[in-house]
Order: sequence, then C-alpha cells, then structure tokens
Amino acid sequence: MHAADTAIAHLQAHKSAWATLPIPARLDLLHRCIAGTVAVAEDWAIAACHAKGIDPNAPLAGEEWLLGPVGLLLNLRLLIQALAAGGQPRPVSVRLRADGQQVAQVFPDNPHDRLMWLGFRGEVWIKPGQPASQGRIYRPGGNSTAGVALVLGAGNVSAIAPMDALSKLFAENQVVLLKLNPVNDYVKPFLETALRPLIEGGFLAMITGDAAVGAFLCQHEGIDTIHVTGSHHTHDAILWGNTPAEQAERKAANRPVIAKPITSELGCVTPILVVPGRWSAADLQYQAQHVASMVAHNASFNCVAGKVLVLSKHWPQRNDFLDALKSALAATPARKAYYPGAQDRYQTFLDRYPQAIALAPRTPDIVPWTLIPDVPPAPGEYALTTEAFCGVLSEVSLDAGDTAAFLQQAVDFANETLWGTLSCVLLIDPVTRRQNATAVERAIAQLRYGNIGINAWTGMNFLLSALTWGAFPGNPLSAIGSGRGIVHNAYLFDYPQKSVVYAPFHIRPKPIWFANHRTLQQVARRYVAFLERPGWGRLAKVAIAALGG
Repeated sequence: MHAADTAIAHLQAHKSAWATLPIPARLDLLHRCIAGTVAVAEDWAIAACHAKGIDPNAPLAGEEWLLGPVGLLLNLRLLIQALAAGGQPRPVSVRLRADGQQVAQVFPDNPHDRLMWLGFRGEVWIKPGQPASQGRIYRPGGNSTAGVALVLGAGNVSAIAPMDALSKLFAENQVVLLKLNPVNDYVKPFLETALRPLIEGGFLAMITGDAAVGAFLCQHEGIDTIHVTGSHHTHDAILWGNTPAEQAERKAANRPVIAKPITSELGCVTPILVVPGRWSAADLQYQAQHVASMVAHNASFNCVAGKVLVLSKHWPQRNDFLDALKSALAATPARKAYYPGAQDRYQTFLDRYPQAIALAPRTPDIVPWTLIPDVPPAPGEYALTTEAFCGVLSEVSLDAGDTAAFLQQAVDFANETLWGTLSCVLLIDPVTRRQNATAVERAIAQLRYGNIGINAWTGMNFLLSALTWGAFPGNPLSAIGSGRGIVHNAYLFDYPQKSVVYAPFHIRPKPIWFANHRTLQQVARRYVAFLERPGWGRLAKVAIAALGG
C-alpha cells in the first residue's frame, strides 16, 4: 500500500494550502482543466465505447461523450461562473412558496442555454426554514477547515468520479484522493490529463484497486472524510462491517466501524408517474419512446434508470400506452450487459415474476429490455424495493379515479412503498397540468426525492451541474437508502433540499437521452467544442446537429 500512503501524505501536506487558496488561483486551475478535458475528450469517449461494446463511430457513441467529457466540462464551466461571482452566483430568481420555503431558479441562466434548452427550467428547493444562502467557504469567516477526502468513484458513468472530486474541492474545501472503480478505471490516464493542474498542485491524487484497497483507504488515518457513489451494500460494508450479522449488531448498538464523516449517492428504484390524460397517438408514441429511453440509456446501468412505471387502472389509454411502450423497447437495440452481476440480478427478477415480458432474446452478453406488468403495489414487494441495475422495468397500476386522486396516491406510493429517494419522474400533458395546477404543485412539494423531473428524465438533473445531486435529506446512516449529502450544486447553496427540472411535454429537438437519436455523436462533439469556447457560432453548430436527431 506504499503508493496509497505516499499519495495521502502528499495530500495532507497540501490541504492547508488548498483551504486558503484565493479565488483567482482557483479560477486559473479550472480554466486549465477545461483545456485538459478537451484535449482528451475523443480518446476518453472512444475508450468508454470499447469498454461498453459500442461502435465508436455510431450515433450511440455520443452517449459516452455526454457521460464523460461533456458532464465534466459543464461542471467546470459552472464552477468558473460561481467563483467569478465570489462563490455566490446570483440565481435567475428566488420565489417564496406559500409555506415560506424558498425556491431558486438556476437554469437556464444565460442566453445560450435559454436557446439551447428551450422550455426547460431548473430549480433548487431550499430546506424549509433555511435561507437561500450560498458559498459558505467563500464568505468572510466561512468554514475553511482543511481536510483530505476519499472519493470512491462509480463504475458506470465516467464523469461521476471527477465531478464528485470537484464538489469536495470547490464546495467543501477538501483535497481529494480519488479511487477509481475497477469497472471503469481505464479512464485514469484521461482524467490525469484533464485534471493535471489540480494534481500538479498537490490537491488531487488518483489511485486504482479492488475492494480491499478501498477498505484500506477508508480506514487510513490520513483520510478525514469519505464520499461513495455506488451501492448501499458497499456503504454498509464500509460503515457497519462485512457480514449481515455484524452490520445488524453494530447498527443496534450505533457502533460504526469508522467514525469519519461519510456522504453517499447509492441508487434508487426510480418511479415514472404517468398522470392520466387525453393523449393523442403522437403523444403515446413519444412518451413510450421517452420511457423506453429512461430504461435503455447506458444499458440501464444508471442509478436514475426508469425502474417502476406507475399508471392508473382507470386510464382509458393504459393498454394503448403499454402496447406502445413494448413496441418502443422492442425497437431499441440491445446493449452489452457490461456491468458485473447483471445476469444474476436479472435472473432474480425472472424467478419472482413469471409474467415478465422479454422484448428481445437473452444471450450471455445481453440482458434484454424486459417489462414486468401488474406488479402489486404492496409494501416489501421485491421489484419495488430492489434496484435491478439492468434492463428491467416493472409496471404498477393504482386504483385511483380522477387526476387529483391519482396524483396524491402516486405520491404516497412513491414516498412510502418504493425504495430510495434519489430520483422520480412525472409525465403530464399540458391540458391536464393546467386543469390540476394546484394538485401538481402539491405533488412536487410532497415528493421526498432529491431529484424530480417533470416531463424530463432525471438524468438531466445529473448532467446540469447547476442543480444539486443526491438523495432527499434525512436518511440515517443505519438506514441509508439512496444516501446522504449532495454533490454538483454549482450555485453553492448552503441548505439545498431537492432539485426539480421542468420540460415541455414534447421536447424538440429530440432530447439527447433518447435511445433513437440519429445525430447524438455529432451533437455531443459539437457541444464539447462549444463548452471549450462558448459563442453563438459554435452554438449554431450544436443546434444544426440537434435538428437532425
């Protein structure tokens, strides 16, 4: 473990320098990281494509540009904006709900984004009773405690690990030891180039290794705090022990293995709440493709992948929508099941639900898109309490009559029966939304999820770093659920509760998360060029490519 010891000692030696590093020096580092990220963007995306069985020349390869370089570049750009404003960037607006809760609109916040994301709106809801204050560590007398954070990276999306590291550095003032996940540690050379200014300054170090290396690092006396993105099983092994018996004993006695502060993002059984309305044939086809794409994106190895479709038994178009969804899934090309354990997880669902409908053949390399209809909406139901982390979508129909009753029942079901509090999607047509405006606003307020998408997949909440990312606050360490703490948060709010993205019922041009996007790679490549040096000419090239999707 000599390399880890050396890296930690180096970080310890530089943590005080980082904690007191002035904003102009930090801005210089961020600008240089943008140049480094652009330099490796293509090689980074190609390597990810090879690892996931994607043709680097296909439109789908654009997904890896977005999940890697684009995500990191967006984060870097927004941090530059935040620090240029002294750590307190002004939101677009702050509204006060009737109950006194503050809601800050943070997206879109510039003319480029207003045009690129026409009809979108992103909000950060502040914890009730708290102010919409920002940038504690950048305010006079703010918290500038130095520390070394261990970031245990995720294996599914290559931008997660560096973005988590940036949150620790620029929002919490801690230097970072980033341990990459073995599933995607091939990104190490690209990240070392992209973030070289931080590494050369002694503020960031990277390491690879298996679970044993991770366990060693968590216990290391030179590590002050820990952040993990992954499974709640991994979290509990770190904090409560390696066996169920040890974990139960330690939880009962409130005697964790380590006493260090730990934050986490640990997945979710993400519900898609479909509010009944009068949909046209085009609506049915579009939203079926929308839901199918929430399942298929990144081969369904996303903590925000659509996992439970929630419908009304009394919706006259229920069967039509399910037929359209099955057709959309069947038309979506199969993906390599690259993430370890996918076949075993898939089999456990098949064993429990004989009504499962596989919409393509299963092979040793492929978990087919699979719909499980008519899952009982019962507490403890396996499909509602277990994250599949493969291409499975369960369907639940609630016995609610009118729209307002469905909204309330769906919210209660999502909050009380489903596992996790990270991500929730609500699909509602504009007429139904106008007719039920009060009930819709009440539903959004009542949903106990850290990220909510209204007519938009919550993958956008992740990508748009202006928003916060993490579970709804309140999970105790002994029942961690989707985790605790937040990352991203480029507006540096001190007391965020959740983030909400609103989008039109029909998004045009075709959303970048749609599985059948025909020009996705072209869009993503041009987006990287735009983020390198934003300007109207480069934005026009992104828009032209997007129109071909």
